[in-house]
Amino acid sequence: MKKKSLFFLLPIFVFGIACTGKTNKPIDSESTSSVSKAEVIEIIKKVNNHWQSAHPQHENSFWHRAAYHTGNLAAYEVTGIDAYRAYSEAWAERNEWKGAKSDNQAKWKYSYGETDEYVLFGDFQTCFQVYIDLYILNREEKKINRAKEVMEYQMSTLNNDYWWWADGLYMVMPVMTRLYKVTGDKQYLEKLYEYFAYARDLMYDTDSGLFYRDAKYIYPKHKTKNGLKDFWARGNGWVFAAIPRVLVDLPQDDPHRTEYISIYIKMAEALAASQEEEGFWTRSILDKEQAPGYETSGTAFFTYGFLWGINNGILDQETYKPIIDKSWSYLTQIALQQDGSIGYVQPIGERADQHKNVGAETTSDFGVGAFLLAASEMSKYVK
Repeated sequence: MKKKSLFFLLPIFVFGIACTGKTNKPIDSESTSSVSKAEVIEIIKKVNNHWQSAHPQHENSFWHRAAYHTGNLAAYEVTGIDAYRAYSEAWAERNEWKGAKSDNQAKWKYSYGETDEYVLFGDFQTCFQVYIDLYILNREEKKINRAKEVMEYQMSTLNNDYWWWADGLYMVMPVMTRLYKVTGDKQYLEKLYEYFAYARDLMYDTDSGLFYRDAKYIYPKHKTKNGLKDFWARGNGWVFAAIPRVLVDLPQDDPHRTEYISIYIKMAEALAASQEEEGFWTRSILDKEQAPGYETSGTAFFTYGFLWGINNGILDQETYKPIIDKSWSYLTQIALQQDGSIGYVQPIGERADQHKNVGAETTSDFGVGAFLLAASEMSKYVK
């Protein structure tokens, strides 16, 4: 099926928001009260049409591509543009509705790996979120058969240490609640909490309200160059975006719902206190000197998380509106480039100071996905 004919750049008019990507002047932290839903939708279309037209061919189902598709389907939800749904469906078909493709359960692994034996590794399970969402739109069992097979096998094991890195919470927590939603099997919720509790005890710092990326970065064993706790922005972005995506499908009477919300609110407080004046978060949240400069992926995930919390009555609008005003200004005035690309996305990695040159031309699929999540939630927030 040829995709190029489906994805063309729509004419975009200027809304009074300068999307130049220039960094040599202060941004205008314009109140989101003056932004209309139509303007936000046009931004979504500009960004997503650019990405899809530049990437007509589909690749494998690993996490960074799947993360883009979570944002793409959020864009589909608020725009109703069927080409967006079709783009994700074509990607899913190309990957046979699977993550890692091994059928030999005896060889399934869940440490880090990018080959087909790593079926139980969360980075190969992110795609299941997308497949389940597509299933809900059109209920064909082939779309979720592999997701159920893999997660049912995983839940049958005695292991609980499947989520040993912060990113893994975004990759798989929403898979569990989505599978509960379509099956009604409460084991998904029980195992969700069991796996989350392991990750919480390993990586969550109760004093700061933030998550370490994994066990290698826990203070005081690991410190920033200035001797501070090292909390990676994107790592916390994954968590701050994961909890809303869980709460959407988590029953109101789930015994652990209050705990998820409590951690989410404490993260919101910590993140609000560490935002830069220009609206972004530095890669090392508490030590800007560790990795200075603009960064978009963490900022976009944080923006999505704050917006979702206000939209769903969990975060106070008066308290967090100034945070959103500044981060939205950063995303649309600095991160968003004239051609619709999203810049200042830290490349794939695992720590704050891993990359030295993150510029307007530095983009990636997962960064675009994060931007689309934030923009889609913004379209629900503005009047």
